[in-house]
Amino acid sequence: MYANFELTLMLTHACNLRCDYCYTGAKVEKTMPMSVARKAIVRSIASLSPGGTLNIGFFGGEPLLCAPTITNLVRFARQLTQTRDQRLSLALTTNGTIVSREAWAVMMTPELELSISCDGAASVHDRHRLTASGRGTAAKVHRTIRRLVSIDRDFWVIAVVRPDTVEQLPETIAFLQSLGVTRIQPSLDLWTQWSADDIRRLERAVEKSAKLWRRAIPELGISWFDAKAGMLAGAKIEKSSRCGFGNGEIAVAPSGRMYPCERLIGEDRPSNPMALSGDIFDGSDFLNGSESPSRSHDSCDDCAMAGECDTVCRCSNYVRTGNVAEPDGLLCALNQACMTATANALNEPVQLSIRMQNQGAMS
Repeated sequence: MYANFELTLMLTHACNLRCDYCYTGAKVEKTMPMSVARKAIVRSIASLSPGGTLNIGFFGGEPLLCAPTITNLVRFARQLTQTRDQRLSLALTTNGTIVSREAWAVMMTPELELSISCDGAASVHDRHRLTASGRGTAAKVHRTIRRLVSIDRDFWVIAVVRPDTVEQLPETIAFLQSLGVTRIQPSLDLWTQWSADDIRRLERAVEKSAKLWRRAIPELGISWFDAKAGMLAGAKIEKSSRCGFGNGEIAVAPSGRMYPCERLIGEDRPSNPMALSGDIFDGSDFLNGSESPSRSHDSCDDCAMAGECDTVCRCSNYVRTGNVAEPDGLLCALNQACMTATANALNEPVQLSIRMQNQGAMS
């Protein structure tokens, strides 16, 4: 039995936007039947030990197109977990443009970790995050963010970073801060081509962004640097089933097909090589998941960062190299840049003090 189980429900392939970097395929009107969603929840709970935690993530498309369904599924999951003395946590990422009464009620759900997709100011956000008719969406998303801030609703902002926007990352962080955002999760576009020059510009952007993060601690959290700071401080990282890749983590498509990670569903074609065997109705639990291979690239063995690197994400590795166990240069460069920038930023006051002492001795 699992102490924690991660279930992601891809509620719909549909979306009201047409972001040109989206990796989930065609936006067709195909939604998850309630019978599929409920069966996935029942199997997840059957895989969970008493006192364990079930985390349900709602995914799309745009999941808030299915806001009433989410409300019903949350009620269903609450009832089942409470009878088994289990805990329930929820997660949802939305494009921030749907603010109907039903959608807002979902966003206010107490157990829900909410994330809003926003790439920054309109000059950056509207390069890629457009409506089906080609209109920008920044104004709507910024209004949603301001509204959430005004009512003290805790949330993350997920900002996609691409080769054509990477140099604007520090400006994006500063802009989001100006809106009142306190938690930012930059997310590399892994599905596009990154040149050697792009990676160098990424490294410079990471260094500048880490300095902004350092100045704003503790009011601002940025996932890239928060995680590395914990590692540098020797903090004990609680083990999660996240990136269990089929072992303690399952993603379910509207068709009922199952995947080790939601980022691999795509258009959910029957020929998708990453689909797990069977479908959601073929068992009573998820206890027969097999452990996938861990990172195994030869160059990792001698790397000084091997113990602090997060290129163990099998999904990211598969997207970049076609091999769940093999990271590529982009992922390695990001991890090295984040660790170096975090260490430099945290050491900044010490370095400043030394410089001041030296200047005093010379005067």
